[in-house]
Amino acid sequence: MSTTTWSGTAFNPPRFTGLENMRALFEPGSRFLGAAGRTVLFTAVTVVVEVVLGYVVALALRKPFRGDGIVRTVTLIPVVLTPVAVAMAWMLILDPSIGLAPRLFEVVGIEGHQFLSDPSAALGWLMVIDIWQWTPMMVLILLAGLTALPEEPFEAAEVDGASLLQRFTHITFPLMLPVMFSAIMLRLVDSLKTFDIIYATTKGGPGFSTETLNTYAFVQAFEYTNFGSSASIVVGFILIVVAITASLAIVQNRAESILR
Repeated sequence: MSTTTWSGTAFNPPRFTGLENMRALFEPGSRFLGAAGRTVLFTAVTVVVEVVLGYVVALALRKPFRGDGIVRTVTLIPVVLTPVAVAMAWMLILDPSIGLAPRLFEVVGIEGHQFLSDPSAALGWLMVIDIWQWTPMMVLILLAGLTALPEEPFEAAEVDGASLLQRFTHITFPLMLPVMFSAIMLRLVDSLKTFDIIYATTKGGPGFSTETLNTYAFVQAFEYTNFGSSASIVVGFILIVVAITASLAIVQNRAESILR
């Protein structure tokens, strides 16, 4: 379909255009390049922050303490919520007129911030929403990995006088690396295809400031009825995903070989 022009109707059958759709995507200043950049930026920031925060929280929850079951349960609540419901709730929180966030900003002396209505800030707030919802999943995966680590190396290192930082650098981090890369890969693929939160809150706006490849392909197909163009966007997206995951696999192999 990416090699055709088609409006999705039986009255006008698909017309073969070769690589014309793909050529148009990579023209300087095209919406595809802008959407691709925002997709990569959104994914990179959210995945990095979620893994770091998830690791910190997982380390804090590793040792049993009074009420740890309740804390773990509350921590995981955002993961089980429907993304569209999360988007609706955050739209109320960030609403400039009635939201809680503007009131909190006013307390610290920041007034007039438009949140999701501000083209320069909307993508950042979408990242905040994604991080809030999906960091607990990183906590769950990394906590499972930490719990499965053998205790003998830590006990031996403690007897030898290794500090907490040394135990983390030389034991915890190397042993957790395979689990971390698995968690990163899972979240990376999921973050790249984020659609529901973005479409439910901003629909890619204001303007095109939060438009990603997912929302761009959807709009081209189901609002503009340019199914050939939409298909070419998806093909380009697949190429980007393959390049990113292949690069991550290379980094993982090199990191594991160095630590061996």
